[in-house]
Amino acid sequence: MMFDGHHDMWGMYWGWWVFWLTFILIVVLALSRGLRGRTQQPETRADTPLDSLKRRYAAGDITTEEYEERKDRLIHSFPDSQN
Repeated sequence: MMFDGHHDMWGMYWGWWVFWLTFILIVVLALSRGLRGRTQQPETRADTPLDSLKRRYAAGDITTEEYEERKDRLIHSFPDSQN
């Protein structure tokens, strides 16, 4: 039986291809997850009821009288919502 040295080499050749492709895939996935975490917007604070009221008044959804009345009610109901 003659030994053809190339037969054993093909197994190692494909093994290295699988190794490097797997390695590159892992690196790309790790980098994409790391970069995705940096591009997310920081959390914004929730609007207070008074902020919502001010926005509605500025948009013209409510009149000045409604705004003043609701603002007074909010300030008396939620003292810590004052700005």
